[in-house]
Amino acid sequence: MSTKNLFRSLGPGLLWAGAAIGVSHLVQSTRAGAIYGFQLVLIILLVNLFKYPFFEFGPRYASSTGESLLDGYKRLGKWALLVYLFLTITTMFTLQAAITVVTAGIFSFVFSDIMSTFNWALLILAIGSSIVAFGKYSVLDKVIKVIIILLAISTIVAVFFAASKGFNPDPELTKQFNWDFADIALLIAIAGWMPSAIDISVWHSFWSIAKSKAGKHVPTVKESLFDFNVGYIGTAILSIGFVALGALVMYGTGETFSENGTVFSGQLINLFTSTMGNWAYFLIAIAALTTMSSTTLTCLDAYPRVMKPATELVFPKLKKDDSDKWNWLSWLWLGILLTGTLLIIEFFLKGMSFLVDLATTLSFLTAPILGYMNYRVITGNNVPKEHQPKLWLKILSWAGLIVLTGFCIYYLIWKLFLL
Repeated sequence: MSTKNLFRSLGPGLLWAGAAIGVSHLVQSTRAGAIYGFQLVLIILLVNLFKYPFFEFGPRYASSTGESLLDGYKRLGKWALLVYLFLTITTMFTLQAAITVVTAGIFSFVFSDIMSTFNWALLILAIGSSIVAFGKYSVLDKVIKVIIILLAISTIVAVFFAASKGFNPDPELTKQFNWDFADIALLIAIAGWMPSAIDISVWHSFWSIAKSKAGKHVPTVKESLFDFNVGYIGTAILSIGFVALGALVMYGTGETFSENGTVFSGQLINLFTSTMGNWAYFLIAIAALTTMSSTTLTCLDAYPRVMKPATELVFPKLKKDDSDKWNWLSWLWLGILLTGTLLIIEFFLKGMSFLVDLATTLSFLTAPILGYMNYRVITGNNVPKEHQPKLWLKILSWAGLIVLTGFCIYYLIWKLFLL
């Protein structure tokens, strides 16, 4: 692999990072640090490790076969496509709504008195939809690269200055992670999008194919996996960075986050500036705005991009040609996504934490199903043996499935029978 080709292959992995780094980092990771300090660092790293194979199988399958994971699901049988459609429809409105509410809350705080949070949500969704519908992959690819670089720099600098102030929580105001149901329920809400929901592995496979079609260079399997690993490792590092920010700034202070998105954003930024100095306002604001904007944009791009071919694979008569261009079906799914998202925002606008926890918990509960489907696809007969996962990755896959399934069963038993 030449350095030039490695650089040219970058794109889908950064788009994946743009989708992953958002609520899971800015909200959930920061909350984890604020509530438990550094106690969950190892657990968060283990969550990233156990979910790694199921995300990695997306670009591996796409670059090995030239197909998306949806085509792989079709090879498993129509049941797999129907399961994917059902799980996606079950989770996509809460996911997009949670992301948009957080984004709108940050904009509402930073640009106060301009418009309401709901109107910010409308504007964000309108601009984002225009970019993904008319700009398509090439514009999205370029925008996300800039955003990810800004985010990484902002986060690293913020952690450095926060750490320079020291870590001195008040022992009387600290909380220990006790592995009781309340703690595990919050852990599941954090882990659901840590680093993200597993269904974005399907999105990644589409972005990988789009990358191959958009440029002169078609990345090899090794180059595609390098691109993915850059994004994945980067999100893991940044997740710990946001845990550190929450721990260094809020842990042991007695402060709690508000349910309201705008108030939450103000608490986050103001607490950082009170610790680091007013000069850091723009640094933290840029980090927050770029984080959530990238996530909102990539999710708006992904759902219509994926749901259109998924629908065509289930109902072949709807497919008019082999083109992946936007058509009436793309607009239909975008319209459905926007309508459902806005309805949920209207009802849960002031309950940001509840909406975020609901969305992330649903994603966690669907993770073992999608993870198992991805494993079946990547070990299928159509994938060349040399490109299938090595033994260590297969072992890690089964370990991940066992751990994720175990926590899901535990959570459901408590919720349904013991509470």
